[in-house]
Amino acid sequence: MPKITREKFKTLKNVFDTFTERNIFKLISQGHFEGLESPIFIGKEANVFTAKKNSKKVVVKIYRLHTCDFNRMYDYIKYDPRFPNVRKQRRKTIFAWAQREYRNLLKAREAGVRVPTPITCLYNILVMEYIGNKEPAPKIKDALPKKPKQFFEEVISGIRKLYKAGLVHADLSQYNILNYKEKPVFIDMSQATPLEDPNAMQYLERDINNICNFFKKRGVKAESEEIKKKIMR
Repeated sequence: MPKITREKFKTLKNVFDTFTERNIFKLISQGHFEGLESPIFIGKEANVFTAKKNSKKVVVKIYRLHTCDFNRMYDYIKYDPRFPNVRKQRRKTIFAWAQREYRNLLKAREAGVRVPTPITCLYNILVMEYIGNKEPAPKIKDALPKKPKQFFEEVISGIRKLYKAGLVHADLSQYNILNYKEKPVFIDMSQATPLEDPNAMQYLERDINNICNFFKKRGVKAESEEIKKKIMR
């Protein structure tokens, strides 16, 4: 592989701190991608970019070290038995949060849930599969499925598969389900929570209510209590 110089390292000026910039360059040097391209999403918690990988693309999600609400992150992660030694410190919490998303994506895929395949995770940077064609797949809030009832049933199937694998998404709504080839793809898995969490059932009910309310407005019969029983049986 040809030597990658810092001049080839495509980024946006003043977006990244020095620590993050150094680790992006490390991932480039390791061959995970060749350079950042277009932003998919710029937020207070994370920036999400497309990146070149040979003739294909990957997605690079970078958690912001200085503006993340790490207290909220810690409230989710403190009950996660997979991260028993996480202390309430900004950087350690954010690094664990990114690693948590990576592990949740792996577990979801093993359970048969459609999610982006995780590729690698380094500190606050997560590299994963690109979902889309020329443009990234849209969220369902922006691209309503052609067959809402069928799509709704597949979303519920995904929630049930997660539940059977011991996870609750904990932030599921029309904002983090992609419509890719008329199939749902769950994203933003960092908040996905093990059933051991004392708030897991509350999160599950919230997910179900969000999804049912969205699809009810699109003419789908969606009763939260019935769906909950279907998922848990």
